[in-house]
Amino acid sequence: MVYFLIPVFNEESNIPLLSEKLKSVLPGYSKYYVFVDDFSTDSSIQTISNHFDANQLKIISKEENKGPGDSFNLGFEWIINHSKSSSDIIVTLEADNTSDLNILKTMIMLSESNYSLVLASVYAQGGGFDQTSFLRRTISFFSNIIFRFIFDVKVLTLSSFYRVHQVEMIKSVKSKYGVIISETGFISMIELLIKSINSGAKIIEVPMTLYSGQRKGKSKMKIVKTSISYLKFIFKYKKIFKLN
Repeated sequence: MVYFLIPVFNEESNIPLLSEKLKSVLPGYSKYYVFVDDFSTDSSIQTISNHFDANQLKIISKEENKGPGDSFNLGFEWIINHSKSSSDIIVTLEADNTSDLNILKTMIMLSESNYSLVLASVYAQGGGFDQTSFLRRTISFFSNIIFRFIFDVKVLTLSSFYRVHQVEMIKSVKSKYGVIISETGFISMIELLIKSINSGAKIIEVPMTLYSGQRKGKSKMKIVKTSISYLKFIFKYKKIFKLN
């Protein structure tokens, strides 16, 4: 089973195209869609229900907005509690259609070849940005350099949502740390990456182009707030996460 885990906050305009893409990708695979709605104020939940088969769909609704990290944690917990096979896979990605699903088949094949974590990377050879602002690209570039240096991480892209995780690897993170993700904001995926490395994950990166121009509406990332959370994360975890 391939589980798609997708956090949602006011994405009603992006859901129709997303549903078309997800339904057409990975023919022959059993697919299940887990959406975690972060207290949207638009019609995201109804739009999801209208575009996905109820037999392949779980919508987790929250009673307050807590951020994508909280949504990912809830979704991962639901999936590992409902997964019936050690070979199951979890695909995480944004709901805004910026992720390139054309590379997903390759990512899945690598996961099935015993890579417990496959990262879509804009910084791997062949990857890049399309219609992404200079400021966003600059912040992304330098934050990745800083985190790779401080936490001695050997991968190129640390914070992307778009990943393929083996269910057993997520269970290992849960077993080692007690909680899969504790950070509530966008920094959460760096937390999960470092925890995965410390839990023995075998990692590989696949080059990806981030298509910001396909997003309808504005990005939900607040640059100043996210930058502050990055600094807080460094001071909080630099002594806790000592990579082997």
